[in-house]
Amino acid sequence: MPFALLASTFATVFLAELGDKTQLAIVTISGTSTRPGAVFAGSSAALVLASLLGAAAGGSLSAVIPTNALQLAASVGFLVIGARLIQRSSSPEAEESSAD
Repeated sequence: MPFALLASTFATVFLAELGDKTQLAIVTISGTSTRPGAVFAGSSAALVLASLLGAAAGGSLSAVIPTNALQLAASVGFLVIGARLIQRSSSPEAEESSAD
């Protein structure tokens, strides 16, 4: 197994998950439970399954669609999501609801 790929994947996912909604949900669930080990096991299994699905889908898609096209589609998707979030946060409706 190539160590560089393993290390870069670990670092990328670890940094992406810090402070993420998922981590905040885990903190909330763990704080309301007397069994943090069960919360850890459940959340770990969920992340492993989600990663497995992503890796399998990515491997399958890359066999059919060129890597550059996949990267472009992902980039455009993130830009659209970011633009919509910025648009919603600057709309007057968002300002009224955040004042409550």
